[in-house]
Parts: sequence; C-alpha cells; structure tokens
Amino acid sequence: MGRVTGDGTVGKALEVLDQVAAFGRPVRFSEILAQSDFPKPTLYRFLQTLTNQQMLAYDPERQTYTPGLRLVRLAHTAWDQSTLAPVARPHLDALSKAVGETVHLAQLDHAQVLYIDKRNANNPVQMYSQAGKVGPAYCTGVGKVMLAFLDQDAVETVIEQQSFHGFTDHTLDSADALRAELSDIRQNGYGFDREEHEPGIICVAMPILTLAGRVLGALSVTSTTSRTNLAGLEAYVPILRETADKITRDAQNWSFPDYQTKETTGI
Repeated sequence: MGRVTGDGTVGKALEVLDQVAAFGRPVRFSEILAQSDFPKPTLYRFLQTLTNQQMLAYDPERQTYTPGLRLVRLAHTAWDQSTLAPVARPHLDALSKAVGETVHLAQLDHAQVLYIDKRNANNPVQMYSQAGKVGPAYCTGVGKVMLAFLDQDAVETVIEQQSFHGFTDHTLDSADALRAELSDIRQNGYGFDREEHEPGIICVAMPILTLAGRVLGALSVTSTTSRTNLAGLEAYVPILRETADKITRDAQNWSFPDYQTKETTGI
C-alpha cells in the first residue's frame, strides 16, 4: 500500500515515482493501482504528469512504466554532488586491493542506510547490498556505526523509526538492545554485523566523521562465516580507520548535506 504524504501535489507525485521505482522492473498501471492509496483517476493523472516530464517512461506496446531518462540524469548529478562516492573512490579501490574482501561505502538516508559504492571480494559472494540500495540501520554494520555518532536527539529520532524485524536469529530486536550496542560502538570506535541482516554475512564497520565529529558516512569490510570470523575482520580496523581518515581529509573542501530530520529542519 502506498503512503500519502502531507506535502501537497509534489509530495504525492514523488510517492508515485517511488512506488514505480520500487518494483525494480517495468510495471503496468493495474499493478501500481493495486498498491496505491490514490483513486484510479488521481493515480493516472500523476503518472501522465511524470511521463510528460520524463521522470517516467511509458512503453505503449507493453503498456508499462519505468523510471525516465530525466530521472537518470538527475540521479547521476546527485550521485556526484551529494554523496561521498567521488571523493572516496580511490580510497575504496586501495582498501579493496589491500583486504581482498567486499568493501562498502554508505550514508544515512533518514532512518535507513543508502549504499553508495561497493567493491566486490576477490571471490565474490552473493549478498543483499548493492550501490543504490537502501537497508535497515539497526542491523547493518555501517548503519550502527553511523547511528552511534549522531547527536542524542537525532539518534533517538532514528531509533523510533526502526522496525526491529528479525531478519536472522542474531538481529537486535529492541530499541534498548540497539542503544546498548551503540554505546559499545562509541567506546570502541567501530562496530560489527554479526549475521544480523543476512545469515552467514559478517562485517566490521568504521564511521567516517568530519573533524568536528559530524557523521559523513561509513565504511565496512564484509565477508562470510565460511571464510573468516569476527576476530579476523577486526584485524582490518587499522586500515579501515586510515581509509576513513583519508576520506575525511579529502572531503574537507567538499560540501555534503547534513543528516537532518524533519524535526530539526522545521519542514
């Protein structure tokens, strides 16, 4: 079911755009309608407008909608201007070459994790994370280390938005359990994913902070329980910290949006 926002016509149109993109494939009007809160005429009008503006593309032969080329252009621009990816790219390359395991770069997207870059291991393993995908913050290594270094009001706002769905037997299942984990991460300076999101997938993660301590993003080295263990991944902490510091250094002359909530912006 779609989610109707209180942001007027633009907000509603963006909800429809999000809904189409979420299918991950060409989608028919009837499929969108089945998951939408909008009446049929309203939904059709939004789809027509988005198509006219090239934010969606319509295939008349298959009668399907897909994200449009204008949206692709905007996405590439946002990727270059609003993420750490361009600054971090050479450092991710060096880290990947040094460790031979999967490397992730992520930023917070409100209460979720947005994976913005990835390097595969020498022997790649199938896993959920891909650049452009979002994941839960409470049960991923990169998510937890970013939450740990938010200010108190911001972290409580994000915790309130977590679902605490049990993906595996190891998933943190409550706000209190997450708060305790975040306290340990703040003390240690890094954190782990202990098969919390996917069975057999483990990682060590490091926050990327400005010199003033603001969260820019996070790095992780990810592997499998069949290949290594948490102690083995912990050996990568020094090179992870060094890589995070290099990204921070290069980001000093680059402008990134602060992590903010609606409560802090007043929007």
